[in-house]
Amino acid sequence: MINFARERQDVADMCRTLADAGYFAGTGGNLGLRLTDKLMAVTPSATDYYLVRAEDVVILDIDTLAVVEGEKVPTVEKSLHAAMLKMHPQHKASLHTHQPVASAVALAHEVLPWPAGIDSAGLGPHIAVIPYRPSGTGMLAKTFRKNLRPDIHAYLMASHGVICSAPDLQAGLAVIRKIDAAAAAFLRERIQKRANLDKPLQASLLKTLNKIELMGA
Repeated sequence: MINFARERQDVADMCRTLADAGYFAGTGGNLGLRLTDKLMAVTPSATDYYLVRAEDVVILDIDTLAVVEGEKVPTVEKSLHAAMLKMHPQHKASLHTHQPVASAVALAHEVLPWPAGIDSAGLGPHIAVIPYRPSGTGMLAKTFRKNLRPDIHAYLMASHGVICSAPDLQAGLAVIRKIDAAAAAFLRERIQKRANLDKPLQASLLKTLNKIELMGA
């Protein structure tokens, strides 16, 4: 019997939920789940989300990132999840996605405000930006740790994707959806404000944005 079988199955199941919603694509995206004060579970590297089993989810020492249990190679973003969980000790889950709408906004390298109508209580004053560094590198891990804040739980990773922390995986899914809604509101406002954008193109862009939103609903 594997250790933390239920928690590892929860991670595997959430991978499929996020893939179904279009928030994970191919092998892009990963999760971290706090198991104890010293241990966390993370998704395996380069594994089809629909094939991830509980035993494929890797258990790591949250401080050293050493593998404690699991045969698979852990996600290259393991250090980001460890840093996020250390910054927010009251939270158990850390989710990193490549969802299309929010990832598009991440290309702008701008702080994303929480729009009216979205309940952002407890998530921080805005969605902050982590400056770009190559994925899976020590440079990214160092920059990520430097820019984390205890009062902000949602971040755009510039030219990369999204990461957030939450009390549990299901709550994390809700935060991911809120980030995407905020990103869609941001893009819609930008499209509508472009004075030099012709009306047919504007309508086409807004229609495409609506379709993408529906995919993740």
